[in-house]
Amino acid sequence: MNSLPRISGTFLDEITHDIPSQNWGERQWRREFELYKKIGIDTVIIIRAGYGNKCIFPAKSLPNLLPVYEDLGEIFFTLADEIGLNVYFGTYDSGFHWMRGAWWNEVEVNKAFITEAAERYGRHASFKGWYLCHETSRNASNIIELFNHMGRFCKETKDVPVLISPFPQGAKQFSGGNVMSLDESFEHWERIFSETQGAYDICAFQDGQIHYQELPRFIQGIGELGKRHGVTIWSNLETFDRDMPIKFPPADWRYLRYKLEAAAPVAEKVITFEFPHFMSPHSSYPSAHHLFERYCENVGITL
Repeated sequence: MNSLPRISGTFLDEITHDIPSQNWGERQWRREFELYKKIGIDTVIIIRAGYGNKCIFPAKSLPNLLPVYEDLGEIFFTLADEIGLNVYFGTYDSGFHWMRGAWWNEVEVNKAFITEAAERYGRHASFKGWYLCHETSRNASNIIELFNHMGRFCKETKDVPVLISPFPQGAKQFSGGNVMSLDESFEHWERIFSETQGAYDICAFQDGQIHYQELPRFIQGIGELGKRHGVTIWSNLETFDRDMPIKFPPADWRYLRYKLEAAAPVAEKVITFEFPHFMSPHSSYPSAHHLFERYCENVGITL
């Protein structure tokens, strides 16, 4: 009954890029982080501290920001210090420069942002890693240059592990000739891993873009690539559903369990996007409360 791996990390998405804000304050985040400590989640990952003109703190390194009324980063780090969680700090995504091929501009703005973040939060004991928030499915958008320059700069600024979380170019997100076979994906990631060695330490592939029946082979293949190139493999278990016609409801437990079982033989750690919205008993989605109950029943958690 409790042979399933437990989720031990979660992203935190509070830039509200494509999922709605829950309007939580310090009290709600404290309640959430205290729950994590009880159920075995030891790591929280700020998926992106800035996107476009939005940021979780009043960053001087970013121009033309919308007003920032509270330092959410400080709330996360202070609570994590107190409760005993690890925080991975997500970088900045302009949504512009790298999309236009100007990777060097994306790197430059991130260098200033990373420096400012380290000066602001580096004193916290919970600052245990960086997250490179530029997601990709293949060797495109100058991702090799971005990973190499940003990942190495993160380590120079504060020498803690660096995480990436890419995704396969599967049929649930792409269509027609844009869908890649698993073999094509492995070829792309063989090249990316080989040309970015040392820029990051951990890769947690998202698991929701390909059909369920493809997942075991995909995870196995990525695990083999990780071993070959010295990259630790985690699994990014998506706790939202891509099969519904709306974006994005909490996942069906039956399929979530299948994905957990597929990850178990390979992934050293299972993290999720994204516990607060899609799986928390405190979520604004009622179905997330039930998903949490099913999860606890099946992994042996009693609260």
